[in-house]
Amino acid sequence: MFESLWRRFPVVLMARRNLTRARTRSALAIAAIVIGVVAIATLGIAGVAFKDAQFETLGSIGSDLQVFAGEDDDDGYLTDADLRQMERATGDAELVPLKQRNANLAVGRSDGSVTVYGVADPDELYTVRDGAIPGNWRRGALVGATLADRYGLEPGNKLELDGETYRVAAVLEDEGQAAVASPNEAVVLPRATFDSEGYAQVVVRSDDVEAANESAMAIRDAFNGREQQVSVFERGEVSEQIDQAFAQVNLFLVGLGAISLVVAGVSIANVMLMSAIERREEIGVLRAVGYERGDVLRIMLTEATLLGVVGALLGVLVSLGLGLVINDALLGDPLAFTAEGLRYALSGFVFGVAASALGGLYPAWKASRQRPVDALRG
Repeated sequence: MFESLWRRFPVVLMARRNLTRARTRSALAIAAIVIGVVAIATLGIAGVAFKDAQFETLGSIGSDLQVFAGEDDDDGYLTDADLRQMERATGDAELVPLKQRNANLAVGRSDGSVTVYGVADPDELYTVRDGAIPGNWRRGALVGATLADRYGLEPGNKLELDGETYRVAAVLEDEGQAAVASPNEAVVLPRATFDSEGYAQVVVRSDDVEAANESAMAIRDAFNGREQQVSVFERGEVSEQIDQAFAQVNLFLVGLGAISLVVAGVSIANVMLMSAIERREEIGVLRAVGYERGDVLRIMLTEATLLGVVGALLGVLVSLGLGLVINDALLGDPLAFTAEGLRYALSGFVFGVAASALGGLYPAWKASRQRPVDALRG
């Protein structure tokens, strides 16, 4: 099948034959392209995998807002009246008010300091790893994953907070370091167990970043005039900033890989230039039997492009193989390729072919400009 395909394109057939006659030189040129493509594609795939791994560590930053008492708020906390005003301002947004304090924790003979959150409905924020949240959430404690692992806590165990004893109802999932009111190092109690007035913060949950931005603007308009009564922290902006930072790092890494392709392009130019010099008589014969300058130019450019296509394909295959190893190491799933990561592989292929074609442009032009008589005489 391939032979019939070659014969339908005589220029490609002739270019292939010319390359196979100098196999060592062609192999070295292909190796240069492979190295360049692997440098671009693998660095890009590795950068994407590293970014995804970091986002998994940070947790889902998402589009939630966090509202705190502003610097001009005399109370220093948010009240039920503030909560009702936020509900009117945000409309359909889900509001989750939280109380917060620090407490001395004692588990057996171990003790330490811990953050305690007071939540009316923990299901709105957290996911249970072990145990279950009581249907009548008025007693019991929920313990973060990191804290539970440190003290060996399981559902049914007891702990003391500021001298008061609580039974562990459930251990919560690891929500990541950047989760809203991260429970990993904390204990979650029913809101009614808090003596303090007001709320330390209110989490405003939204479907997407655009809705979160609208809610943030509505809350600021409702509370903040000349004075800053509330402070609104938009987590979606943090997510975008982190994503942009990783994109810049990836661009830098791919730029380093592109240097390898420049070197590969120079290697292709050298191979093609030496080929043109060694084949002066052959080129002279082609010109003498009726081949035009454009024909010689196309043959030489096709040779360079074939080298690029073969080298780029091999480079992409090697990069995907390395990507399997990288994804397994960073994400725990060898096949965790994303569209962004695969775009780097495609970019490597395109740059590899382009570098080869550009590298062969001058040698092809030089070969096509030779006079038949001078070529035959040479």
